[in-house]
Amino acid sequence: MTPAELSRTVLHAVCRAVEDGALRAPVPESVRIERPRPGGRGDYATNVALRLAGPAGRPAGDVAAVLKERIGRTGGIERIEITGPGFLNFTLAGSAQQRLVQTVRSQGAQYGDPLPGTDFPHPDEVRARVWAETLVRLGARPLDGEGVTVVPAPRGDLFATLGNDAARWALLAAAAHDRPRTEDLLVQHERNPLHKVRYAHARARALGRSAERLGFGAAPDAYVDAPALTTAVGDHPEVVAGAARLRAPDRLARHLDVTADALLAFQHTVLPVGDEKPSAAHRSRLALAEAAGTVLAGGLSLLGISAPEYL
Repeated sequence: MTPAELSRTVLHAVCRAVEDGALRAPVPESVRIERPRPGGRGDYATNVALRLAGPAGRPAGDVAAVLKERIGRTGGIERIEITGPGFLNFTLAGSAQQRLVQTVRSQGAQYGDPLPGTDFPHPDEVRARVWAETLVRLGARPLDGEGVTVVPAPRGDLFATLGNDAARWALLAAAAHDRPRTEDLLVQHERNPLHKVRYAHARARALGRSAERLGFGAAPDAYVDAPALTTAVGDHPEVVAGAARLRAPDRLARHLDVTADALLAFQHTVLPVGDEKPSAAHRSRLALAEAAGTVLAGGLSLLGISAPEYL
């Protein structure tokens, strides 16, 4: 079970508790899942019971107990504990992360890749054309003849000035109501989000090549303590679906930025250091890093942007 799946599971438990009268409180739009705070236990935790305690007029511990009973019927969770004033702490079944990574490895470029959508009406303007074409890639379908409405691109030929990749990132990474940012997109530095995403993808591929030279390959044999990167990989299909549903390719661009940050922070743990021998932990870390590389390549492809193996 990924953090995104756990969030949906907890939210579903809240809905069931409200529907059957065990809890009288408004259902939140989302449930935040995070690493346990000091004093917590397990892999992940949520404060949703504390959020619902006031509206429900009950102690947070009681609310947590109501939710624990309903969540506990779900597979993929090994143990649920209530700590502090009412935090729900989850220990996931050991194979959940491995299943996620194996899914990405088996699906490859098809992981999170939607079926093509339907053409969107759009004005004859470069940014609108790029958005319309990208929405089709994301699997979006217009409702009641809706068209693409975006702040137009700056004057001038961005594609001639920046090239295809940087021009598309400029036109897609900003929200529809924001002006596209065109400066510094050719700068080879992590402050440039396009460079960072493409560099992180290249680093994932480089890690695989280095591991091969050291005589080992990727295999999701063990749990890897990398919640930010695991969450980013697990959330990818949902992010793509949300970008299509909300007609917002900028959401995918932001997710790729987050995934790149998590991978670049994690990459230093992947390969053995000094005389250290490759182990199951190294193989598992490499598998997670390569899964993140797959997410970055797939997301860039949906935006019509290349993902070089070397950068």
